[in-house]
Amino acid sequence: MKIAILDDYQNVALTYADWDSLGAEIEVFTEAFTDADDVVRKLAGFDVAVAMRERTRFPAEVLDRLPDLRLLVSTGRRNAAIDVAAAKRNGVVVSATGYLGPPTLEHTWALILAAARNLPADVRSMQEGGWQVGVGTVLSGKTLGLLGLGRLGSASARIGQAFGMETIAWSPNLTPEKAAEHGVAAVSKDELFERSDVLSVHVVLSERSRGLVGVGELGRMKPTALLVNTSRGPIVDEAALLDALRSRRIAAAALDVYDVEPLPTDHPVRGLDNVILTPHVGYVSRETYEIFYRDAVEDIAAFRAGEPIRVME
Repeated sequence: MKIAILDDYQNVALTYADWDSLGAEIEVFTEAFTDADDVVRKLAGFDVAVAMRERTRFPAEVLDRLPDLRLLVSTGRRNAAIDVAAAKRNGVVVSATGYLGPPTLEHTWALILAAARNLPADVRSMQEGGWQVGVGTVLSGKTLGLLGLGRLGSASARIGQAFGMETIAWSPNLTPEKAAEHGVAAVSKDELFERSDVLSVHVVLSERSRGLVGVGELGRMKPTALLVNTSRGPIVDEAALLDALRSRRIAAAALDVYDVEPLPTDHPVRGLDNVILTPHVGYVSRETYEIFYRDAVEDIAAFRAGEPIRVME
């Protein structure tokens, strides 16, 4: 059996599970693939591929060109980058792993607090021998707007409430009763963007949510507002956000996700002074990786024994 571990940017995958127990030939890829042809070329001859979240896409055009692939392990329980139907058509089993929600939640609040307290600029000033360079913002008494009130959105609401923030939310199917269960006020979409001092995105990327935050939504936000996105990049219209930041129609954005990842080195958002950027590390934690890679080894062993587990349909 020949196993490929994909997109291990930190080169740590082999330290988080007992890969030796599989007695297989393993190759670790630490760099992102450049395109579909690169994926097909480099994964030729592999029986198993372990995909780290959605870093590498497996659409039909890729799966149709990987005749040796028999098992594709997706870290996490959902992966929009894998065409599961095409995998099944090609005789490829897709197995999932467990997942941890708290790391992304914690990272969301790391970004909010960093932006509110002007931490990047002050840290940089201290490292360069300087002192205070900005003025922070108090969260208590401000309004936290949640675009989505599912598992992460509702947990984020609790943290906002602990800081003394008013919490409001909108999503297409959110009812006042459901929002009230979390101490949150359900509002209209327009009101969400108009009232929020901090607007945090917590919806799943789908065709319905792609571009959900566009020119109109950003135009309704306060000029002092902060937009935070730790969900998926395409939920926020990239061009509209860049324009809003450049023109200071909103004060700042804190982003962990992007339309294209890894973010190109010459991407214009890197040159803005009112953004905090992190490299999609919301879920990247020791505890999460332990679950991902331990379960991946279990998935592979079960597949080899003829009894696949955690199969995605």
